[in-house]
Amino acid sequence: MNRRDYMKTSVQEPPLDYSFKSIHVIQDLVSEEPRTGLRPLRHSKSGKSLTQSLWLNNNVLNELRDFSQVVSQLLEHPENLAWIDLSFNDLTSIDPVLTTFFNLSVLYLHGNSIQRLGEVDKLAVLPRLRSLTLHGNPMEEEKGYRQYVLCTLPRITTFDFSGVTKADRTTAEVWKHMNIKPKKVRIKQNVL
Repeated sequence: MNRRDYMKTSVQEPPLDYSFKSIHVIQDLVSEEPRTGLRPLRHSKSGKSLTQSLWLNNNVLNELRDFSQVVSQLLEHPENLAWIDLSFNDLTSIDPVLTTFFNLSVLYLHGNSIQRLGEVDKLAVLPRLRSLTLHGNPMEEEKGYRQYVLCTLPRITTFDFSGVTKADRTTAEVWKHMNIKPKKVRIKQNVL
């Protein structure tokens, strides 16, 4: 199968689904069997998946060490990865490795432990990112959360499962021009 044929078919391929597997470290994906769906996964002659979607939701990941290497072992064309679901894990930041997948258009990060709103800045380099979820993270409590994300990532058309309206864009632009800085969340530390 040549590259053009791959690009036509892989978007319609079912995801490589490792959700609900209690995965702690990315390296476990190599030995773990993905969940089976209604349609079987297609593989290349080398045994790698032909999909562009990787679902890792509802696990216990707290870092993405070796993510690129593992994805290269699993996918025939890792550079075409378009959809990553990392929702409901234990991530505390947006790992820069995600910014190396320039064809990424859908990224689910909701239900994690990402605290700093500034983490969103890392995603600005992704030219095709159109759909992003971040709700259910501590950063959501910062004042101006929605406007900050829409200002930082102007190409986003779906944010936290809702379409971005013209009014949302206008509000984000006004917010940007007012140069309002998001309120910092103070984390109470236990003093022993």
